[in-house]
Amino acid sequence: MVRNDPAFFHHRVFEDHETIIFLSKYPTLPGYCLVCPKEHREDLARDMSTDEYLRLQEKVHVLSRALKSVFDAERIYVLSLGSQQANSHLHFHVVPLPSGVPLEKQQYHALMAEHGVLQIPDDQMAQLAQRIGEAYRFEFTAR
Repeated sequence: MVRNDPAFFHHRVFEDHETIIFLSKYPTLPGYCLVCPKEHREDLARDMSTDEYLRLQEKVHVLSRALKSVFDAERIYVLSLGSQQANSHLHFHVVPLPSGVPLEKQQYHALMAEHGVLQIPDDQMAQLAQRIGEAYRFEFTAR
C-alpha cells in the first residue's frame, strides 16, 4: 500500500513520513480507519521505541478527535489486531461508534465482519476520506 501498488489500494485519510491512515476496505461502521507505521513493525513491545509508539498514538488520538467531529460518535473504538499468521504489520483500528447503536450491537459485535460489512461506493469512500482528512488536519493544528 505504501508503495502505491494498485492491488492494495485504500482511500487515504492522512500520510506523513512515518505514518499512513486509511479507510478500511471492509468497514463495519462508517469512518472505520486504520493507522499504520510506514516502516515494517510487527511487535509493539519489541519493534518500536517509546518515542515512535507515542508519535503513532498521538496520530490515533488526533484521528479520534477528527472522527468525533465528522460523525455523531458515542465512542471511538481503538484496538490493535493481527498476528504472525495474518496481518503481521502493526496497525491500529480506530472506529467511530454512532450514537444510538443498541448495546447488543456495540463493542466487538460492531467490529466483526461476520455481522456485516458496509457496501460504500468508491466515490463516497473518497468523499469520506477527504472529510475525515480535513477534520484530521484541523484537529492536528488545533492541538
